[in-house]
Amino acid sequence: MGLWPRFFLLGLLLLGQGTTQAHTSAGGNALEEQLWPELQTLKNFPFQCNQKRLGSSQPSTSVHSLRPSDIKFVAAIGNVEIHPDSGTVDVEMHKWAEKWSQQVCTGVVTVLSDIIRRFSPSLPRPEYAGKTVRPGASAEDLQNQAKELVRSMKENQELDFQKDWKLISVFFSNTSQSHLCPSAQQQRHVTGGMDKLTRILDYLHQEVPKAFVNLVDLSEVLRVSRWHLRTRLSPTAERCRLSEETSRLSQVVTQWSYQDSWERLLASSKYSEQESFTVVFQPFFYELALSPFLRQRPLEDPTTLALSLWNSMMEPAGQKGEPFSAKESRLVKCPSQEKPYLFTYRNSNYLLRLPKPHEKLEARDGVEVRCPDKDPSDTVPTSVHRLKLADIKVLGALGDSLTAGNGAGSKPGNVLDVLTQYRGLSWSGGGDHNLSSVTTLANILREFSPSLKGFSVGTGTQNSPGAFLNQAVAGDRAEDLPVQARKLVDLMKNDMKINFQEDWKIITLFIGGNDLCDFCDDPVHYSPQNFVDNIGKALDILHAEVPRAFVNLVKVLEIINLRQLYLEKKVSCPRIILRSLCPCVLKFDDDSAELASLIEVNKKYQEGTHHLVESGRYDTREDFTVVVQPFFEKVDMPKTSEGLPDSSFFAPDCFHFSSKAHAHAASALWNNMLQPVGQKTTRHNFENKINITCPNQAWPFLSTYRNSVQGHGSQLLCEDRMPSASPPTSVHALRPADIQVVAALGDSLTAGNGIGSQPDDLLDVTTQYRGLSYSSGGDGSLETVTTLPNILRKFNRNLKGYAVGTGDASETNAFLNQAVPQAKAEELTSQVQTLVQRMKDDHSMRFHEDWKVITVLIGGSDLCDYCTDSNLYSAANFFDRLRNALDILHREVPRALVNLVDFMNPSIMRQVFLGNPDKCPVQQASALCNCVLTPRDSSQELARLEAITQAYQSSMRELVESGRYDTREDFSVVLQPFFHNVQLPILPDGRLDMTFFAPDCIHPSQKSHSQLSRALWANMLEPLGRKTDTLNLTADIPLSCPTPNEPFLRTPRNSNYTYSTKPAIENWGSDFLCMEWNQSSSVPTSVHKLRPADIKVVAALGDSLTTALGAHPGKFGDLPTSWRGLSWSIGGDGTLETHTTLPNILRKFNPSILGFSTGTQEDTAGLNAAVKGARARDMPAQARDLVERMKKSPEINLEKDWKLITLFIGSNDLCHYCENQEALPAEEYVQHIQQALDILYEELPRAFINVVEIMELAGLHQGQGGKCDMQVVAQSSCACLGRTQSSREMQELKKVNWNFQSGISRLTYQQQYLQREDFAVVLQPFFQNTLIPLNSRGGADLTFFSDDCFHFSERGHAEMAIALWNNMLEPVGQKTTSNNFTHSRTKLKCPSPESPYLHTLGNSQPLQDQADAGPGVLSWAVPVAAGGGLACGIGAVMAWRAMRGRQREHPAMSLNTMSF
Repeated sequence: MGLWPRFFLLGLLLLGQGTTQAHTSAGGNALEEQLWPELQTLKNFPFQCNQKRLGSSQPSTSVHSLRPSDIKFVAAIGNVEIHPDSGTVDVEMHKWAEKWSQQVCTGVVTVLSDIIRRFSPSLPRPEYAGKTVRPGASAEDLQNQAKELVRSMKENQELDFQKDWKLISVFFSNTSQSHLCPSAQQQRHVTGGMDKLTRILDYLHQEVPKAFVNLVDLSEVLRVSRWHLRTRLSPTAERCRLSEETSRLSQVVTQWSYQDSWERLLASSKYSEQESFTVVFQPFFYELALSPFLRQRPLEDPTTLALSLWNSMMEPAGQKGEPFSAKESRLVKCPSQEKPYLFTYRNSNYLLRLPKPHEKLEARDGVEVRCPDKDPSDTVPTSVHRLKLADIKVLGALGDSLTAGNGAGSKPGNVLDVLTQYRGLSWSGGGDHNLSSVTTLANILREFSPSLKGFSVGTGTQNSPGAFLNQAVAGDRAEDLPVQARKLVDLMKNDMKINFQEDWKIITLFIGGNDLCDFCDDPVHYSPQNFVDNIGKALDILHAEVPRAFVNLVKVLEIINLRQLYLEKKVSCPRIILRSLCPCVLKFDDDSAELASLIEVNKKYQEGTHHLVESGRYDTREDFTVVVQPFFEKVDMPKTSEGLPDSSFFAPDCFHFSSKAHAHAASALWNNMLQPVGQKTTRHNFENKINITCPNQAWPFLSTYRNSVQGHGSQLLCEDRMPSASPPTSVHALRPADIQVVAALGDSLTAGNGIGSQPDDLLDVTTQYRGLSYSSGGDGSLETVTTLPNILRKFNRNLKGYAVGTGDASETNAFLNQAVPQAKAEELTSQVQTLVQRMKDDHSMRFHEDWKVITVLIGGSDLCDYCTDSNLYSAANFFDRLRNALDILHREVPRALVNLVDFMNPSIMRQVFLGNPDKCPVQQASALCNCVLTPRDSSQELARLEAITQAYQSSMRELVESGRYDTREDFSVVLQPFFHNVQLPILPDGRLDMTFFAPDCIHPSQKSHSQLSRALWANMLEPLGRKTDTLNLTADIPLSCPTPNEPFLRTPRNSNYTYSTKPAIENWGSDFLCMEWNQSSSVPTSVHKLRPADIKVVAALGDSLTTALGAHPGKFGDLPTSWRGLSWSIGGDGTLETHTTLPNILRKFNPSILGFSTGTQEDTAGLNAAVKGARARDMPAQARDLVERMKKSPEINLEKDWKLITLFIGSNDLCHYCENQEALPAEEYVQHIQQALDILYEELPRAFINVVEIMELAGLHQGQGGKCDMQVVAQSSCACLGRTQSSREMQELKKVNWNFQSGISRLTYQQQYLQREDFAVVLQPFFQNTLIPLNSRGGADLTFFSDDCFHFSERGHAEMAIALWNNMLEPVGQKTTSNNFTHSRTKLKCPSPESPYLHTLGNSQPLQDQADAGPGVLSWAVPVAAGGGLACGIGAVMAWRAMRGRQREHPAMSLNTMSF
């Protein structure tokens, strides 16, 4: 069936108001108004062009400077061709076609004239005329329309035909299906159509002066019309059947080629040479029309078309390639002040911008291979992991047009030839000529295996004979790969030249460009998951059916770089083709959300293919593997020497590869195949000269995941490597792939000291190999270096924070590994602060959004120095310092999982170091780790080291299991115990395998770090309660994988783990961990040289708090009992391990000490002279009584024995102050105590007096009922406690309390007690500021108090004894003024070699010089009762109630203790 011609004539005369001389159909205006109401609103259309600024008001003399205001006449003729369906004339379609052609063209010109009228307000609204001619009437063709138009213009009396400028639009269409046919047929059709139109243009050129002619191509408008969308075009004599996607490419290329042909013809023709006549090609391109997935109807209304035509007239010739869309269709472009005219080819400098033709250079893309070993294996290998290049017999390829070779051999400028598939030049599947002239993977392989089969030659589709096993299909997407794979398998099976079972095959798969180009049109269809799944289906077919195959899965390229070609106007490219083929990459602004989404999807495509293959899914057979080749991952746009995108790497359409790019891609693929997994190039530089790498003679095999695991590398075979669907908000739903940042804190083990040191290079142990560190190193890849970051990078390739190379923590490459060699727990806080600041300052990470894994390992250095200062490195201090560091992380770092790694038992270090004296630097033991390496076997020092180690580990567990760090949904600390028990590597001959250790025999080597990484990773995936706490350094530890049922990193909550209830505390004893306990070599004569072991006698003065009234529970209401044997300062019941008292501590130093109390009876009170109810006034009497007891004791040598006496008094004085406020001012309180001290000073030689500062009772206030009813306590113990907190009496009590404290402080520094060398009075201020413990419910912990809620229980006495002892070992001026009442058996401080004495003012240098100046300058010695002291008895309850009140006001606060 032939074409339906549709002819019309429209004359629009703008010189008068009446009917023109053109043939005007009756009711024309009514039709216009009925069909397009938009035309009626155009007068109100926003118009922002400023006509007054467009230059001279004089009419133009040249068409090349023609302004819109110069136009006096607008007219149009047209010939629109439509292909009918099925070869028959459908009545409905015929009516539509007749109406459509008239509506569109008349409407466009009407709107166009209305726009021009805005520049010339006097221009009247046009009248138009036209007539419809039935099909088959040959007389009424386009030539006749032109003649009719010329005649009407000449006859128009109001038009000056010779002088007035005319705008004539010639509409035509090119809708035949020739774009589906080969180039020759296409060219015949194009040439024929152009000849017809040229004759019309010649006629107008000859007859019409002063005319600007628009040649308007309505092909796109027609193609997306309502009828065209509803029906399918029927076959014609010239139609060719190709795939839908080939049709799409063909259609775009042909349409552009047709336009380009017109542009070149018109620009170089006589039409452009005249001053009074020109023709300019004006194309229509619908953006919506170019996407088959959009549901919207195209923009057909004449207003939109007219605006598009006008805007095209405002653009320079050769730059009219931008398609218009709905959002742009209502924007009117204005003439510029610099260029106020309609654009022609001449004033656009079109010919000067045309690219200069180049001839195709033959053999310019060849290379030469000079490899020494091109031989196959001695026998045909059975394993793909031992496959040499020369063993390959068959080559195949799957993919899209980039593999099919579209345009690879096209000459520059021949855009139409891009439709030709130059499969013989294809980088992965082509085999034209040989390597000296054409670089392809096949031609390189043929240098090693000349009998290679399967490569494609020549041109043609996948069905052409020369395609062979290159089954790539132009336009295909990932969803089409399974069909390609199926066909490839069938071709190989059925080819008699291929031994399907025996021949080794290389198959290269490359897909994804088309998926990305259309992603924005259907994000669900082209989702990363669907993309990966479709590739998986194709690979599954190959894996299931193809024996002996090595499959290259080439990563999808970074397609965003295509924008550089598109946006660079200095590079000649057919932009309409680029934008048509890949709209989702090119049509959005740089900062648009759509473009950002595409970039993210591009990355997920790449990551998804990695995860698919690295899961091990295709490594289940010995003769099959799939390897990701990533050379396209970060490809840069090649540039010219001028810095412009180098279009020579692209086919004439600037989208497909030229043979030059194919050659580079082939070499890049080849090199990737030989590079070990994990070390493959991800950024191929196309600008560099092609380089063909030779196989390593020592390892000549193609690299696979299995044979790439070398040295200290590992293979991760996890199928599920995807992140959460959306970033999790809970740390308990955190997958490995969600981790964005990795960091580490610790000492030299984490800093990496000596990891990479050579066996005999001891000095190199000082080098910090941070890039190899088990928890934070990122050197190499997992295949060569096993570290936690390298494992995590298999889940998230964009992981940040890991360290590389060597250097200290301050260097840039250390990044977030802030570990410091020899760091101790006290320095951890500083590391944390630095780490937090680095994370906040680094712009590559989102501090509040990114999930972080932070690994902390500390404690080894503390143990190395423990024996030098057991107080400084006590378990209690270790606990506090670790807690302080973790508190900062908890407070300041959002979205974090903290690995707290249990440290290695120091006994392991001893075994390694001391067991190899010939290899280890034994002479440097004291410098390396004194307290671990120097003690003798079975010594008490070693036993204490073991005890403190266990105490450290217990402290870590206690801290984590306290729940302190589980108060936020996005933060958790998890104890990873793999280091708890280490099994040393033993050689067959029984010797230790020293390759696991650095040359110093202390730090682990890379071999050990690899195991540490695997063990840590396993711990992270193991649920709490089932974590491995043993590390076998020689064991084969496979890398664990998350499972579908357990995909998260494990925390207490997602492990359904409840921390075990703390075992019931059997007693309130303490562990003695001191290393220095010997007495002086001779009995000291100076109290300032007094060691704990020198004490022979203990004694005490005080009240019921010293008699230990109520220390054991009894029935409430019964007469209370004084448990003197449990008294904190004088009790001696049991041993230190069961009862913590000052005498029991001293008995560890001197088991024969005298004077302590036992039991409850008076006759066993010893030298406990305290009396229930005593006040300060009773102290002189108690002092005299104590002196008499000592003098009468036959066991005490009064002159020679050193005596320790503790005096604690004042609670009763304060409690009864409210009864008689004049009875006891502070001066009298101090005077009484001074009298007692004077007695001791005068009567007792060799005495050390502890004066314990009175606690502050002013915080006590009235309670309500319950066990600790205030009335009962007030009546029985303390009258002041019955007053209200705000009463005048309580305010006075606070003042008196402070006066007592400051008075007694001044007393202890009086000169009279400093005169004797064998006597000292020392203030012990631990009661100044006391922390009241809270129970698990947040209330005051009453287990510290007796049943009467006033006196201390045994637990309270134990805490007082610890506080007093620790005060005694602290220098004057540096003593602790508070007591943290929390239970720990390791809180006791120890004398140190540097400071083995009980501290006095005399030995607390440099403070002695201040003392000599008198007590007035000792500002530090005056206690400030800020915050209050321990609230005894009912005070604890009241403190708890106050705390509850504050908690209600500030519910976000979480405190374990509270300060008064």
